[in-house]
Amino acid sequence: MNLGNLRRFIAVAAIAWASLSVASEPKPFGSPATHGYQPIGVDEKGIWAESDETERELKNSKLLVRDEKLTAYLNKVLCREVGSERCTAARIYVVRQPFFNASMYPNGMLTVFTGALIRFRNEAQLAAVLGHEFGHFEARHGLLGLKSRRNTASWINWLTVISIGAGQYQDYRTAFWGNHYRFSRDQERDADFRGIRDMGTAGYRTLNASQIWSGLRSEDDATATARGVKSLKDSPQGLFASHPMNAERMTYLADEAVKVGVGNDFDGAAEYEAAISHLWPMLIDDQIKLNDFGGSEFLLASLATNGWTGPLLYARGELYRARGRATDVQQSALFYRKATGMPDAPAQAWRGLGLALARNGDRPGAKPAIDEYLKRNPQAGDKPMLLMIAGEAQ
Repeated sequence: MNLGNLRRFIAVAAIAWASLSVASEPKPFGSPATHGYQPIGVDEKGIWAESDETERELKNSKLLVRDEKLTAYLNKVLCREVGSERCTAARIYVVRQPFFNASMYPNGMLTVFTGALIRFRNEAQLAAVLGHEFGHFEARHGLLGLKSRRNTASWINWLTVISIGAGQYQDYRTAFWGNHYRFSRDQERDADFRGIRDMGTAGYRTLNASQIWSGLRSEDDATATARGVKSLKDSPQGLFASHPMNAERMTYLADEAVKVGVGNDFDGAAEYEAAISHLWPMLIDDQIKLNDFGGSEFLLASLATNGWTGPLLYARGELYRARGRATDVQQSALFYRKATGMPDAPAQAWRGLGLALARNGDRPGAKPAIDEYLKRNPQAGDKPMLLMIAGEAQ
């Protein structure tokens, strides 16, 4: 062994020794959802403490949506999904992020992104995701993932040491980390099946779990079409993907729905709409800022399956006005005008109409629309700017 290999051998051996010098500890048992459960062993106590710190930081974050009514509704859905005793172990937080995501932490903290809320079509789809995340919690996937990462690193280090000692260095990282991420994908499948079984017990229409993923695939297509590129929905995600592909989840959840959901017919579309309708302006504003015209147009059309409402027409006007192509502003004015004719039109529809008309050069039409908006929302934060535009429109 030359001097370079010797130094490398000593360095890697030190890392390997450190990674394996973890004392054995008691194995956690029982469900962490049991009332009064306390973490067992160094690993579980440590990962809970880390999660507690993350939860403290989230409570002070500007991204946290502080909405007691919404949180109460999410808790109610979770309790229906997993039962009134088990659900008390979880604490749900809504995070203002426009992407589809939800996460479960080992200590019972469950986060739901606002980008998921805008994509759910009904309460059953919300329940599917909450049940999936709760499945991670009860199965201690966070703790098992920690141990998998540590064991993976240990094996890589030791085998590297041996290969160096033998004078034939081998890189084991791809093989072992690939195995770790396969383990992660298996955990996701396990959580999916746990969630859909709870959906069946709770009386939700279980096919909704599969429809979440088919909707995301269609959104991918719409995004790609608008951008003039090929959809990546079926492109292989590679060895290091942490989740199964959407197509796979869509398929096995549809199969499982038939097994566990026969006779269930509750979707809860009206209940879900009533619970999140007051968030619409924020959800729409955040979605449009993603600069994803095709995906946003698809989302709005999906939500309008049963007819265009005032909020949806307003959102479509915002989408077209934001893109701002030659005919988009004119098109947006048409959507805003339709929205103002609906009984549930948001005040912002008159604002959008006024701005679109002013931009189109329709000065006589812009001022009444802006005046109506300020009449409906006299404390508007952008009142000075709008008054200036209305004045210019006179």
